[in-house]
Amino acid sequence: MSPLNGLRVVDASTLFAGPMAAMHLGDMGADVVKVEHPNRPDPARGHGPSKDGQNLWWKTLGRNKRTVAIDLHTAGGRDAFIRLARSADVVIENFRPGTLERWGLDYNALSAQNPGLVLARVTGFGQIGPYKNRPGFGTLAEAMSGFASSTGEPDGPPTLPPFGLADGVASLATAYAIMVALHARDKDGKGQEVDVAIIEPILAMLGPQITRWDQLGTVQPRTGNRSVNNAPRNAYRTADGSWVAVSTSAQSIAERVVALVGRPELAEEEWFASGAARAEHADLLDDAVGTWIARHSREEVVAAFEAAEAAVAPIYDPSDIVADPQFNALGTIHRIKDADLGDMAMQGPLFRMSRDEATIAFTGRAHGADTDAVLTELGYSPDELAALHDDGSIG
Repeated sequence: MSPLNGLRVVDASTLFAGPMAAMHLGDMGADVVKVEHPNRPDPARGHGPSKDGQNLWWKTLGRNKRTVAIDLHTAGGRDAFIRLARSADVVIENFRPGTLERWGLDYNALSAQNPGLVLARVTGFGQIGPYKNRPGFGTLAEAMSGFASSTGEPDGPPTLPPFGLADGVASLATAYAIMVALHARDKDGKGQEVDVAIIEPILAMLGPQITRWDQLGTVQPRTGNRSVNNAPRNAYRTADGSWVAVSTSAQSIAERVVALVGRPELAEEEWFASGAARAEHADLLDDAVGTWIARHSREEVVAAFEAAEAAVAPIYDPSDIVADPQFNALGTIHRIKDADLGDMAMQGPLFRMSRDEATIAFTGRAHGADTDAVLTELGYSPDELAALHDDGSIG
């Protein structure tokens, strides 16, 4: 039994934060029904690389989701959506604020049919405030949260991540918020709305930046791969052209590292006793560590650090990840049979449980693949389905 077996989630969101939250719930066994417009499917289906006309990102993002095509602009489509929401525990949407209200599909309307419904609303800026109607994407959240301003080289520009970081963080916050709302429902049977603004969860992940500014009047500077809290902490190139990352957040680790690289006298310096003071001597420490690492292969560096009980990690690309024995022991990478492309690898659910099991039952399905099957479950007759197909309400 999967832990969320019996929970139905309607994913009416697009692109990344909302759909990824639904993916996490689907991994844990929820019955996720993906709702898309008949003629304008989720744009995520067109993002990133494809093989043989099949989008690879969608194969992961759409996993464990049955797909239905419903036009919410039509009376027939809205009725189908209401019936679907009536059968659901959770609806996830990311339309601009006011859109569901215009269609008569706001929380008051949906909860009148299903008082226990949790409606998770995921937008760039939230449901209130002066920016609520602005188009909102993860990139904007990465900019406005302070992430970009603190990321990059000291003499370089603010730096944005090459992937949907803010969306990913928001997806976890959304899944968490949904489970909190469902737990609250257990007390009195009543659902509620959940308002997730993508600009907020990533801000919460950035540590005490706001408190630091409030109390000290300072902001975190860009430091590249270095840290203002400890040193040595950087990415170093090995003799065979690979890279490794070293961290010395703990004092004992810092002492082991300088001893390993043949500079034990550095640990005797008065400034070495503080992580922040070590960071002020990062040039000296980087030179000591970087020079030693540059004389050894990645394998030699990792083995030596492990023997010294010092913290190091090779900087991996996907080929390294799928071959790594720790990831293999954890079962991080799953191999799934895909109807279009055959056997494919993808990262699996986020964690393991001792009693229940998370699974990937199937990869992302074709647009509208399950429309008739899902609506039949809701009580539509073959004639009713044919009429909805004819007038374009479903696809």
